[in-house]
Amino acid sequence: MAEANRIGVIYNPHSGFDHSQKRWELIRKYMEQKGVQYDFLQSETYDSVERLAKMMCENGYHTIVVVGGDGSLNKTVNAIMEHRDILPDDFAFSVIPNGVGNDFSRFWGISVDDYKQAIDGIIARHTRKIDVGCCTYQDDGIPMRRYFLNCVNIGLGARLVKTMIDATQIIGSKRLSVVPAFISRIYERKQFNMSMKIETEDIEGKYMSVCIGNCHGYGQTPNSVPYNGLLDISLITRPEWWQLFEGFWLLGKGRFLNYKNVHPYRARKIIVNEIDKALVSLDGVILPSKHPAPLRISLEKEALDFIVPQTS
Repeated sequence: MAEANRIGVIYNPHSGFDHSQKRWELIRKYMEQKGVQYDFLQSETYDSVERLAKMMCENGYHTIVVVGGDGSLNKTVNAIMEHRDILPDDFAFSVIPNGVGNDFSRFWGISVDDYKQAIDGIIARHTRKIDVGCCTYQDDGIPMRRYFLNCVNIGLGARLVKTMIDATQIIGSKRLSVVPAFISRIYERKQFNMSMKIETEDIEGKYMSVCIGNCHGYGQTPNSVPYNGLLDISLITRPEWWQLFEGFWLLGKGRFLNYKNVHPYRARKIIVNEIDKALVSLDGVILPSKHPAPLRISLEKEALDFIVPQTS
């Protein structure tokens, strides 16, 4: 069993841009300079992050920190949620951002270059109870469950993730894959027939994208926070091509809900009964199921203790 003061650190070298390895060396050096006692595991593949997190849970670590992006954090949280019954009473987790998508870290005021502040926060160990999103879905008729911290994307958002993954495999660089992946999908503006129930309201229509956020949802649910017991939902219809620029500008300014093609809701749960052929992603991780509907999305309120980064 791990000592109570030892931190379990998972580093995913597959989650960031090409220079993430250099940043990891700076992170290691700063932790050692600060006298942090930690055990370190490096994932062999992107998917092995969850397996390593499960090992740390089973070995009784009181603190788990993932060095990576939203996808690595998502896999770690899923392992933690599966092992809640055996975790120490004072268990907490945190993240040192080092990935392509670091939306959850940015919500707490930490960017990918603020690794020293993230580490200082871990040392101070100020925690806050946070909500964790839960999504149940079907995989070949078998009920499955996955958890998320940031958001569920259905449609365009998930397609952008999938296209970037495919582009990275061809180009060999996540840095270079971002722009072509974005351009290749954003002008497609494909809509999907969807039906859903938000609380007691039945909704049917054609939507280009749906974002269900426990946090900022990559700017699509800018008012969502992971501690109020509520999900923010943005239903996005297809704009004309010349309206895309206004949408991007509002997205960048944090005013996406002012976009006339966005229809916002707030609820404790949502059931998505039909998604047509739309892809689904949780925190940037694509669901493997080809026919996941119906999706039942809700929150587990104050489910985990998160170590809040120390901001300047």
